[in-house]
Amino acid sequence: MTEKMTRRDALKWGTSAAVSATVSPLLRSAAGHAGKMSLAWSETSAESTVMPLSTENEICFLPAEELAGMIREKKVSSREVMQAHLKQIARVNPKVNAIVTLVPEEKLMAQALAADEAIAKGHWLGPVHGLPVGVKDLHETKGVRTTHGSPLYQDHIPNADCLVVEREKNAGAIVIGKTNVPEWGLGSQTFNPVFGPTLNPYDLTKTCGGSTGGGAVALACGMVPLADGSDMGGSLRNPPNFCNVVGIRPSPGRVPNPPTTLGWFTLSVDGPVARNVSDCAFFLRVLAGFDRRSPISIDQTGSQFAQPLGRDLKGVRVAMFRDMGLPWEPAVRDAVKAQRKVFESLGCVVEEAEPDFRDANECFLLWRHWSIELAFGDILEANADKLNEYVHWHVQEGRKLTGPQLSRAEAKRTQLYQRMRQFMEKYEFFVLPVNQVSPFDVSTHYPTEIAGVKMETYMAWMKSAYYISAVGNPAMSVPCAFSESGLPIGIQIVGRHNDDWGVLQMGYAFEQATNIGKRRPPIV
Repeated sequence: MTEKMTRRDALKWGTSAAVSATVSPLLRSAAGHAGKMSLAWSETSAESTVMPLSTENEICFLPAEELAGMIREKKVSSREVMQAHLKQIARVNPKVNAIVTLVPEEKLMAQALAADEAIAKGHWLGPVHGLPVGVKDLHETKGVRTTHGSPLYQDHIPNADCLVVEREKNAGAIVIGKTNVPEWGLGSQTFNPVFGPTLNPYDLTKTCGGSTGGGAVALACGMVPLADGSDMGGSLRNPPNFCNVVGIRPSPGRVPNPPTTLGWFTLSVDGPVARNVSDCAFFLRVLAGFDRRSPISIDQTGSQFAQPLGRDLKGVRVAMFRDMGLPWEPAVRDAVKAQRKVFESLGCVVEEAEPDFRDANECFLLWRHWSIELAFGDILEANADKLNEYVHWHVQEGRKLTGPQLSRAEAKRTQLYQRMRQFMEKYEFFVLPVNQVSPFDVSTHYPTEIAGVKMETYMAWMKSAYYISAVGNPAMSVPCAFSESGLPIGIQIVGRHNDDWGVLQMGYAFEQATNIGKRRPPIV
């Protein structure tokens, strides 16, 4: 599988990985948005050498860490890996609309060839050498269109990479393309006026969540081995929750991502999504690490995430949520509560308990209003028709804020943190649902009520996620069940302040005990 070939041969070989029955369907949107999906395909040749479908599928669903090891050991080439993923994108992406900008194929195959040549010469760049990676369409990528899901940026091509992408490339990754997001990443439902919606691969009539929706779907469908994302109110947790994959919201400062306007802001973080916990830790090893450009950057390397995840959990105290004073869809609530027996089987001491989240809603929303007003307040009037209702609402609310309001909110948030800290001194982990509902109709922008309770905002159904954002503890979503209708349900595991490693260890133990994440979508 690693025989020598010229660069021209490599480029020719890669073209049919995505072409033969593929280009025209890829130009159709998954939800009837004809013409909106503008994938950057290169011109193609009719000649090719195509691996058997079974081999391609096997490659596309291998764990990322295993696949990277095979590339390093020359058991498979980066070209073969790239070819397999391009073929999978061509076959599956038209059904789900997860990858919205694809790097031209000849460039991808040239980069894969360069990765193979480097390995042949003993030049290994890092853990993800030769692996394709999906990049969230909020992350700046040099020379690759980055739209933020907005008409204002639909033709925007950055001239530099953000730090997350820079670290991916420095560790040997190949950016295969950009994954879909809600407009400006607002809301946990991935749709926008540029590309349309991304569909849930377990039920194409349902949402995949957001804002890392495209990345989670691409992973679930075997279109990428790894994807990056970001999270303010749940965006690294809810798409994995809805798509049966894994995502971790790291501690603020764990994954710095300059350039940014708000260097001291802790609500928004960047991090990895993957098909399993081991791969999540594997990718976090690449993304994490100190950077002086971020004033809250944690002064630790990512090497800690390369350790074995296994741990004896006997006697570890775990708090299972009660109800947090929130309305729940019964299937979600009951599925998570049923996992108590899994933690007990691991030797954990499980008690029903939860922190006092008083003021969490106010603290999160006020600082979200404030940050979005800063981002859009100066351009709203000139672009009112090109910015969605969420931006308008946040800016309007942000303009109402006063200094005394914000100072008191920050004091309340500090008290909230201290209550959470005291609670987590008794319990090492707190487990709860990621959000309060299961995947809903993709034509619905957000749930308007849960269990008869009206949702007061477009993200009120996400309180179980954004309450955790408000306190800043690391948290991850791991698959835990499927509903009677076949929809994924994840469990949220929250750890102590800055204990990202502990969260990964518990997530790994839970995953190994349940194996729910191995169930693939029917469309693949």
